[in-house]
Amino acid sequence: MFVAPPGFQPIYNPTIPYLAPLNGGLREGTSIYLHGFIPENITRFFVNLHCGEYESSDVAFYFSPQFDGWDKVVFNTCQNGCWESEEKIHHMPFRRGQDFEMVITVTSHGYKIRVNGQDLHTFNYRIPVERVNALQIGGDVSIQTISIIGGGNPGADQIGGNLPVMDGQTIFKPPVPYSSMIPGGMSPKKTIVIRGMVPLGANSFSINFMVGSSRDIVFHLNPRLQESVVVRNSLIGGSWDTEERERSALTPSWRDSTLTQLCVSAFKSFLSVPQMSIRCGNQQFKVFVNGQHLFDFFHRWQSFNEIDMLEIEGDVQISYIHF
Repeated sequence: MFVAPPGFQPIYNPTIPYLAPLNGGLREGTSIYLHGFIPENITRFFVNLHCGEYESSDVAFYFSPQFDGWDKVVFNTCQNGCWESEEKIHHMPFRRGQDFEMVITVTSHGYKIRVNGQDLHTFNYRIPVERVNALQIGGDVSIQTISIIGGGNPGADQIGGNLPVMDGQTIFKPPVPYSSMIPGGMSPKKTIVIRGMVPLGANSFSINFMVGSSRDIVFHLNPRLQESVVVRNSLIGGSWDTEERERSALTPSWRDSTLTQLCVSAFKSFLSVPQMSIRCGNQQFKVFVNGQHLFDFFHRWQSFNEIDMLEIEGDVQISYIHF
């Protein structure tokens, strides 16, 4: 029986209002990733970082887009029941009737906010980040995904019983095609996490684990959406090896399966890709989606610690890559 590697399960479609613990709290390098939708009839919504799991707890960071005719985003802190001085931005990065992606990153001096890949504001600490231990979301908003990434907090195993914190480096909104060295290269138990979007009419995309010095592709993961098949292979010494492929998982009867959510949807205008993790073992790569094991790809390259490059290309947009 395969078990998901610790760490790569986001919270999907939480009920709003939402209030859940950030077990282990936050620290520098941690990012909170939110993927949501703004309704047409919005007035406002908020995201709070709480110093407690109760409505009356101090709020270390209050973030509230407000659609009131003078559209603005408000930032603040509440201590001992008293709100402090507001910070405001009269630039609204959210659009009625549209999806959004938002990232709150814990820096050395404050919370850095990005919306749809663009820097919005940095809110300097007024309450020590070490006091933050809960996340609250409320108002006119629908949230599809909450993920906690980065930070290297060994005590932060879960949020709301399901969401851990991961150590390492995170790249947000990289352009595709994407090519980068893997920090430290691959090693046993090392996992790379990828989340993105596949547009309507996409043909295929690929994720390649490579040996940079030779350009050999040790593991080629290639969902071919029009063929309804997921191909795995290696390109060693300029020659492709024997393909491994799964077709049945992409047939209509599997339309609600996690693999299909990853790869193909002919009836939606835009497909949200679940969080995908690729883990290197001693004998094989293990591929997981939403924490569920999909398949293994046994090593065809003896010195897998020489794998030091990641490439992503094709019909996909990437929200983040976590090394």
